[in-house]
Amino acid sequence: MANKTTLLFRALVEMSEMHSTKLARGLTNKANTRHLSSCGVLAARRATLPLSPACPMTTPSRSFINLAAAITARKMDYSECRTLGFTPEQMYSVVASVDQYRHFVPWCKKSRVVKGTNGDVRAHLEIGFPPIVERYTSEVTVVPNHQVRAVCTDGSLFSHLETLWRFAPAAKDQPGSCKVDFYVSFEFKSLLHSQLANVFFDEVVKQMVNAFEKRAASLYGGAPAPPHIPGRRRSV
Repeated sequence: MANKTTLLFRALVEMSEMHSTKLARGLTNKANTRHLSSCGVLAARRATLPLSPACPMTTPSRSFINLAAAITARKMDYSECRTLGFTPEQMYSVVASVDQYRHFVPWCKKSRVVKGTNGDVRAHLEIGFPPIVERYTSEVTVVPNHQVRAVCTDGSLFSHLETLWRFAPAAKDQPGSCKVDFYVSFEFKSLLHSQLANVFFDEVVKQMVNAFEKRAASLYGGAPAPPHIPGRRRSV
């Protein structure tokens, strides 16, 4: 994992140095160009240290700072509401069967459930989407046939991860169907991992409801509905 993080950081530094070099070439004062270029490299390599008064925050230096600010860890959330052609009990059963996630949830490689003596349920999951493969633990609480909630309690990838599913009968003119509300919020621990936020969102989060609907179709028969327009995304 350390090697992956090192490679990501090295790529980030190289992007900054290339950008600083291009800006420096456009300056007419060669002496000042040499000073600014070295300052940009120093800022890139020592991004976690205070800037020295002898190294002013000129344009090449700001290029790295702005790049870092653009990928600062932030919390993102997503919600989606769908009416599916399965009963609340059927959809609840699919979502609550966390140990089966490895068979159909996007990028889920492993899933194992451990039940405590006091009735608590913990799910040990492994997700992998290049170049990251991570394990984490979630605490799962349920309201039978109505709700499933999972909160990440241990892991090196997320500082926050929560998913919430709610199920309710659909309208009377849609027997055998249910209304599904899905909500997820997440935040990566690492600044470098935060660069993967859009990948995680597009490849995992937006595909989640479709994956569970297809799973229900394989278990209970019927065909999934046509592709659905994704729900609401918000960054905080």
